[in-house]
Amino acid sequence: MAEIAGLVLPFFGLIFVGYLAARFARNPASEGSGDAMGWLNIFIIYLALPALFFKLVSKTPIEQLTRFDFVFSSIGATYTVFALVFGIGYWIRRNSLAESTVQGLAGAYGNIGYMGPGLALLALGEPAAVPVALIFCFENVLHFMVAPAMMALAGGEKSSPGRLAFGIAKKIVLHPFILSTIAGVVAAYFSFQPPVPVQRLIDYLAQAAAPCALFAMGVTLALRPLKRIPAEIGYIVPAKLILHPVLMYLVMSLAGNFEPVWVQTAVLLAALPTATNVFVIGQQYGVWQERASATILVTTVLSVATVTMLLYLISSGALPADLFP
Repeated sequence: MAEIAGLVLPFFGLIFVGYLAARFARNPASEGSGDAMGWLNIFIIYLALPALFFKLVSKTPIEQLTRFDFVFSSIGATYTVFALVFGIGYWIRRNSLAESTVQGLAGAYGNIGYMGPGLALLALGEPAAVPVALIFCFENVLHFMVAPAMMALAGGEKSSPGRLAFGIAKKIVLHPFILSTIAGVVAAYFSFQPPVPVQRLIDYLAQAAAPCALFAMGVTLALRPLKRIPAEIGYIVPAKLILHPVLMYLVMSLAGNFEPVWVQTAVLLAALPTATNVFVIGQQYGVWQERASATILVTTVLSVATVTMLLYLISSGALPADLFP
């Protein structure tokens, strides 16, 4: 357990350091015309994390990058949770279609971009890189499609169907994480190795990805203080932190024939707290914004305990890679 604590505490500690820095340190740059956090996020999203994805995927045998059985199993578990949380919000609590959509995303859309790569690689090693990349790319593609499509049904998206489809396709094709993963797949297919100076630059950027992303996440949480705890927290939090990883584990075991590290990676990513993108989606459509922010904060704080327990179960061997060998 001490080894797990040594892994988890620095990881979540970076989020906490970012939180404290945003709460107590004066940042003149963010008070004037420039926005220091904006530039840090640009560095993370457009440089550091794409470099990490490219580095890891480009070194992976191409046959491992086409495991669509793994992709469909992961997406199936994630969107089962989405459908369940959406259904509770829409049919039981009688929320609007738009509000129920954001709630469904809060229960199923984990922080697989900022937290996923760093934690999975630290806990499970480089073999976790490919399942992380596959889950991130395909789940994000689906999230990019589901959110605007549901908002269009709810009447919150005023674009024509053609313009809406073009906007979704553009968001998917031009996302830096997805572009870098595609570049990594192409490099792996042709066994391409960048020149040494370029590879060294990629390595430097990749090494900065996890600490910068976690620090930025802590700052982001501090800048969105908890004003009130919504009633929906009562079913969204257990759905995200408990149901999602448990269901992912069951689905991966039933699907079978996956390497243990792939199953462990999928379960670990499913256990992550609600992604900050859920707040961005709520803000974009003017729906459930404060409550989305509260959900992100609460799930992030509680995930310190739940993720630590999951890592302990994995490392101790108490969680077999396949329930139905």
